[in-house]
Amino acid sequence: MNIPAELKYTKEHEWIRIEGNVATIGITDFAQHELGDIVFVDINTVGKELKAGDIFGTVEAVKTVSDLFLPVSGTITEINASLESKPESVNHDAYGEGWMVKMNINNLDEVAHLLDAAAYSALVS
Repeated sequence: MNIPAELKYTKEHEWIRIEGNVATIGITDFAQHELGDIVFVDINTVGKELKAGDIFGTVEAVKTVSDLFLPVSGTITEINASLESKPESVNHDAYGEGWMVKMNINNLDEVAHLLDAAAYSALVS
């Protein structure tokens, strides 16, 4: 299982990459493996200001639909448009081509409440 050390994680299996006050968010390799073949990603929150823990979309696999939870508070600025035609990118490259949203972070202090790679690894093992 791939758990990059430079990312932060949530207990709900989202990852977050932070560059300044901009964050890129997706679901973890563990999550995509548990869901199975992803067939649809539904995110319509661009321009919306959401709080940490709010649902920002859903991901649909062959057998289930799962909510996507925002790791930190902020405004969604971009959705990975390629997921509309290639949702399977999440299965093939969860931390790269399979990213889901970008956002501006309201409060960088919230990052301290997220899991590092070691803590997330312990959670899923």
